[in-house]
Amino acid sequence: MDLEEKNIAAGFVEETKVEEGFFILKFQNEDKFPANISREIDSSYMQFHFCVKGKGKFLFNNSNYELSLEVEKSLLLYNPQRDLPINLELQPKSWLISLVISIKKFHSLFSQEAGYIPFLSKENSDKKYYKDADISPSMAIVLNQLMNFNLMPSIKSLYFKAKAYELLSLFFNRTEDANMEQCPFLSDEENVLKIRKAKDIIINRMAEPPSLNELSLEIGLSLKKLKDGFKQIYGDSVYSFLFDYKMEFARKLLDSGEYNVNEVGLKVGYSTASHFIAAFRKKFGTTPKKYIMSIPATN
Repeated sequence: MDLEEKNIAAGFVEETKVEEGFFILKFQNEDKFPANISREIDSSYMQFHFCVKGKGKFLFNNSNYELSLEVEKSLLLYNPQRDLPINLELQPKSWLISLVISIKKFHSLFSQEAGYIPFLSKENSDKKYYKDADISPSMAIVLNQLMNFNLMPSIKSLYFKAKAYELLSLFFNRTEDANMEQCPFLSDEENVLKIRKAKDIIINRMAEPPSLNELSLEIGLSLKKLKDGFKQIYGDSVYSFLFDYKMEFARKLLDSGEYNVNEVGLKVGYSTASHFIAAFRKKFGTTPKKYIMSIPATN
């Protein structure tokens, strides 16, 4: 494996070698269209995938089988019996971070934990193991530190190595939820949970969203922490994120064929059709009416 930094279609890929047999891969798609990214990875490696923003899906067996990965979700892939090349379809405005570590390296780290980590036990050592899970608040902090690295280039290797091991530790942390009061990331975790609450609020009330001041009061976070935290976790400002969400939601409503343009505009918070049409054109480069006309007819 030797990727360094490359642009593949619209997908940006960066690889950082943590040490022998251990890599961090960063995938970004800032385009308006899905990006397909492929990487050869043989059966001697296991993979940890974390969706930081947007969503993607992994395709296997010539695209006959797929595993989706939504925002704030992780996916562990382990199959010592066959190669598992990365064949990733990354949706627009999506970020994903992967840890790829050799099975030999991984076993050396956790050999004493075989009774706790299911696929490390002797009876499962030769079996495939797939697992999806939520990304915890403390993991989200590390992932965004990796994604938004802006320190001196000379310390990047050391910084990424520390964060890679921190991320692995948090992934297998057995007591994080049970002993929150003992967690050294408590204040950051609380803030991340508040930011996620803010995201849920604006989505649930997208037709009439609260102002930033109202939102900060409702979640109990200062305006500055709300703005900075939201940008760090979701890669965008509150209202820019909401705009993208509303337009995608509007597009799906138009796809359904159950609503006209005016009804869809009202559902996503536009009191006049002209404002909705202008917003839709800004996002997709066409009007809602032309978009509807482009949808293939179904029998």
